[in-house]
Amino acid sequence: MSSFLVSGKLVDITARSIYPATVKVNNGKIESVTPDNTVPENAPFILPGFIDSHIHIESSMLVPSEFAKLAVIHGTVSTVSDPHEIANVCGMEGVDFMIENGKTVPFKFNFGAPSCVPATIFETAGASLDSADVHKLLQRDEIKYLSEMMNFPGVLFKDEEVMKKIASAHQLGKPVDGHAPGLRGEQAREYIAAGISTDHECFTADEALDKLKYGMKIIIREGSAARNFEALADLLHEHYANMMFCSDDKHPDSLVLGHINQLCARAVAKGIDIFKVLQAACINPVHHYKLDVGLLRAGDHADFIVVKDLVDFNVEQTYINGQLVANNGLSLITTTPSAIINQFTCSPKTTADFEIPWNGETEIPVIEALEGQLITNKLILPPAVENGKMISDPGNDILKIVVVNRYSGCTCGQSVYPQLRVKERGTGIISGA
Repeated sequence: MSSFLVSGKLVDITARSIYPATVKVNNGKIESVTPDNTVPENAPFILPGFIDSHIHIESSMLVPSEFAKLAVIHGTVSTVSDPHEIANVCGMEGVDFMIENGKTVPFKFNFGAPSCVPATIFETAGASLDSADVHKLLQRDEIKYLSEMMNFPGVLFKDEEVMKKIASAHQLGKPVDGHAPGLRGEQAREYIAAGISTDHECFTADEALDKLKYGMKIIIREGSAARNFEALADLLHEHYANMMFCSDDKHPDSLVLGHINQLCARAVAKGIDIFKVLQAACINPVHHYKLDVGLLRAGDHADFIVVKDLVDFNVEQTYINGQLVANNGLSLITTTPSAIINQFTCSPKTTADFEIPWNGETEIPVIEALEGQLITNKLILPPAVENGKMISDPGNDILKIVVVNRYSGCTCGQSVYPQLRVKERGTGIISGA
């Protein structure tokens, strides 16, 4: 790999300084960072690359290599990626696919061992990963952590399988990600005391402060669906050393527009100190997850970006291991078609399959979706009825929602299945945005 120089105003986040400098890269690593007074005043800024501290690549509807092509345009050099969704469908084979596909491009994916496959005992999944499977995954160098422990009741009640998975991560010196929306007080303390180190699910500042008090790191999430930036961003003023940024679920149309660079711009616009913002975006994830990502120091991997300014964070260049992977909005990553992996055996459905007979109910449970959140409310409302069937009620924003089993050929229409969903579990109808 060739040797080259990049000059600009270097942002030293740790030393809290910005100065003109020339970075010399040799064989994929930074050989030197030298102050350089010949750098013009209007030169761009050089800083470490951005890291998404919690994301499901599958939610982008792209394989890892294609995700990387878009992410590098916005200065993202690395992700902390939970392959839970593909594991839920394809098991260990799905995790292997994500790892191997990610290796085909110059991008630093850091995958975790999914801790909850299936997510709950009530779910029909395509695979199951028990504690022995999770231990095998955690032994691999490519697996950096135990992915979000969504089963927080299992932690609080010390479920044997749950505790074995956490113990494996601790034994192997790998952090455990959390997922505990709304958990507060003594229960939050117990959950964190089990050795769970992060949470990206806080939806109020008070909840985040409660968890920070007990030693947990808080990840500010701003994805395509769930968003808590506005609720949590001001905590960066005081708690920046224990905070990070993530998108969790980033749809492709959102990823085209921006990534972690957008959160940096919004945080700076709120008056948050630039060095605190960049520590959360660039530095903290590397230290917490022990990532093999450079931090713009001599001897580090040459993983850095060049941005026009520290206001909008429009990225001019992205380097990973000394390779220019994005230049002025153009991705330089090339990909090749990958093998197809899936598990989908559902039979064809018709409109009649989704009709719900009305049996005289005067009230039904309704899920109220909350804007920008994954949590929901439960409402009890009268159903809309037509021709002996319960129907959607767009005028009141009450719409049917359907769960179809992708792993069998059964049809659910005109059986007790959708009726149970509505009457007993409250998942047959949804209201809200």
